[in-house]
Amino acid sequence: MSIHSIVCIKSVVRAAADGVGRRTPDNSELNPFDRPALEAALQLKADQGGTVTVLTMGPPVGAEALAEALAMGADRAVLISDTALAGSDTLVTARVLATAIDAIGPWDLLFFGTRSSDSDTGQVGPQTAAVLQRPFVGGVNRIARGEQGWELQRLMDDWEEVWQAPAPVVVTIHPMAFKPRAISLPGIAEAYACPAVEHWGLDRLALTADQVGLNGSPTRVARLQKVVRDRTCRMLEGEPPQQVAALVDHLERMGVMGS
Repeated sequence: MSIHSIVCIKSVVRAAADGVGRRTPDNSELNPFDRPALEAALQLKADQGGTVTVLTMGPPVGAEALAEALAMGADRAVLISDTALAGSDTLVTARVLATAIDAIGPWDLLFFGTRSSDSDTGQVGPQTAAVLQRPFVGGVNRIARGEQGWELQRLMDDWEEVWQAPAPVVVTIHPMAFKPRAISLPGIAEAYACPAVEHWGLDRLALTADQVGLNGSPTRVARLQKVVRDRTCRMLEGEPPQQVAALVDHLERMGVMGS
């Protein structure tokens, strides 16, 4: 039986200035944590057949990330873009994605990266699963068919867990689990020359402006700020026992350790 996988990706800000980040072609890229998720879906397609759809929500610049996903081997790309979506928090994003996923059609696996490199919340994957009312497993590093649907192995700290989940199921992929494939130059040229990206607005999703954007979001990003840490290095002299004693004395004077 062929598998339909949907991979939700994001075009992230590569280097944002202080304030509220704006995504432009010059400062945006495909979220690096989404690349292993896309690779996992593509490997599953190669092993068991089927199709891979990539989905993103955001400004028009997101089409570039989708074109890159098509160049990697995805079969279909959908961009949800509407000016009313500006300012949407993770909860609204999850609701919009869930609505689009229902509109795309039947699916077996829904993939997310563990988090995004710009906002770094890690919330959209599990929130989308909750909106869809489907099982969720995070940090997955192996996917196989199981007796009751899917057998999913995940890494949690120093432990490996194996879960059985009925289809369809939502997963986030461990960032070290799947090495993203290199994209050939002809593949890049073909994907960017005539990107087959479908553009959807709110009208396609039967959503209204008061349900999305700042109007529908219980939280909002006030600003982005670079944090500068001043760090100094002090070399401890002597043999290891003397170094340990000096380190403990230093930490006690800092109040980090009690005597």
